[in-house]
Amino acid sequence: MWEGAAIVGILAGVLFWVDSLQARERALAAGRSACLRYGVQLLDETVQFAALRVARDEDGRLRLRRSYSFEFTDTGDNRRRGAIVMLGGKLQDMQLEPYKLQ
Repeated sequence: MWEGAAIVGILAGVLFWVDSLQARERALAAGRSACLRYGVQLLDETVQFAALRVARDEDGRLRLRRSYSFEFTDTGDNRRRGAIVMLGGKLQDMQLEPYKLQ
């Protein structure tokens, strides 16, 4: 009995880990795309996990809502912050710290 529960727990943990890696890759792709679109440079070529919670999507289904932060530069010698929110596997929101257009 305990072995079965342990196997189910381990399997659930592995599935959560794989889903988290996929969500992070989608967030990174969205960050790269936004930086390219706005003519800024994504620093460190990465996003950092910031928060996890449960939220409802447009259809009312429960999904994991993951928040990520990243840094970008508009001039090459400063760091600005950005944030990405993924709901399930889809981009829900993205914000970039204000910067001067050149």
